Amino acid sequence: MASPPSALVLGAGIMGLSAAWGLARRGFSVRIVEQDEIPNPRGSSVDHHRLIRHAYGAQAGYMRMVDPAYAAWDMVWRDLGEVLHIPTGVLAVSGSTRGWLGESRATLAADGLPFDDLTAAEVATRFPIFTEAGIGAAFHMKPGGVLLAGRIVEGLARHLAARGVTIERARAAAVDPDRATLRLADGTERSADLLVVAAGPWAPRLIPAALGPRVVASRQILVLLEPPPQHRDGWSKAPMLLDLAEDGGFYAVPPVAGTPLKIGDHRFSRVGDAEADPRDATPSEAEEILAFARPRLRDMAGYRILGARACYYDVEDGERFVLEPATPRCLVMSGFSGHGFKFGPLLGLALAAAAADPALLPALVPWAAGEAPPAPGLLSALEGIPA
Repeated sequence: MASPPSALVLGAGIMGLSAAWGLARRGFSVRIVEQDEIPNPRGSSVDHHRLIRHAYGAQAGYMRMVDPAYAAWDMVWRDLGEVLHIPTGVLAVSGSTRGWLGESRATLAADGLPFDDLTAAEVATRFPIFTEAGIGAAFHMKPGGVLLAGRIVEGLARHLAARGVTIERARAAAVDPDRATLRLADGTERSADLLVVAAGPWAPRLIPAALGPRVVASRQILVLLEPPPQHRDGWSKAPMLLDLAEDGGFYAVPPVAGTPLKIGDHRFSRVGDAEADPRDATPSEAEEILAFARPRLRDMAGYRILGARACYYDVEDGERFVLEPATPRCLVMSGFSGHGFKFGPLLGLALAAAAADPALLPALVPWAAGEAPPAPGLLSALEGIPA
């Protein structure tokens, strides 16, 4: 009998693990190489939480990928034996109907996805933890929630190891896409029929010819908070908050499942070195985020700062995902910014489908970039996930 095709995956964040998960389901013999422990405390995927929601500005392609992404997550929950998603709903606010909020409303309405428009006073009444100051437009959606990111990464790694995927802790010094080979820091090599590079903010340095100036590392700041006693009950029932002022903005993740309240920056710094720079945020970096939140969170002076840290995204200019062949034997997963996590398993299944049937690659690339609907056969290849 012929041996199964082999795959070598560089990186064990959500994308590398999802690719390995999809490939293993397709019968590939899979080895993962990861430079740090799993979950990797330096990785883009490892945090308490990530968000999943339909509101996507004018990016209808990604909005339409959210329901298939939920279906892919359901497959993950079955494999893990637990659901690591907390439904919260979504509250989006802005100073006006222009920009991201207005584009989201129009795109959601065009596809018939329900949402409730709210006035500033209605926001403050329905969610007393928030103020009405400066709100010119707002809407609420019931679908949406928090993915428990660190626990998901840990669970996927454990599941993959149990089903025979090899997970090797080693540092890649060089990547040879033509030969589907990694040269490790100790001088040894690992190779396979297929190489998948899912190295997050390290990827542009490892495969500059494939990613070039399109994708850069971006230092992003998040602040962890403990709400004051009078608002803890309100936060226990709060939606995720997307506060998108035209001059900046922040997101707030409710303190679900024993996690802290998190606020972070919507903007991309597009600077930083994921390997060399410290992960602790400076006081000035933290203050910049807190300044966005103070007008929005009622009684902000009573919130206790638990910590502030930096993570590093891999950012593509138009926030488009890069899921494409670098060579016939190497696929690249990159450019996921802060919004790729929600699509990890869906993209992993898509990559595996294209690896098994290369005729799907031309459809995969623009679909993953959010620029085209799935071509006939692509989603049907993803184990029956509906469009």
